[in-house]
Amino acid sequence: MAFGLGRLAWPPDRFWAATPRELAAAMKAWGWGASGAATERTAFEALMAAFPDI
Repeated sequence: MAFGLGRLAWPPDRFWAATPRELAAAMKAWGWGASGAATERTAFEALMAAFPDI
């Protein structure tokens, strides 16, 4: 959220409408985020555990 709302200055509706792939591409372009698929998968699974769908 800090990246999308802060660095990119996306309004909340744009941030929440973005797909994980769009956000990852933006983060990569800015040099943010983890590198390597295994690390990204681990982070994704941690987010899914922290914020499960209801």
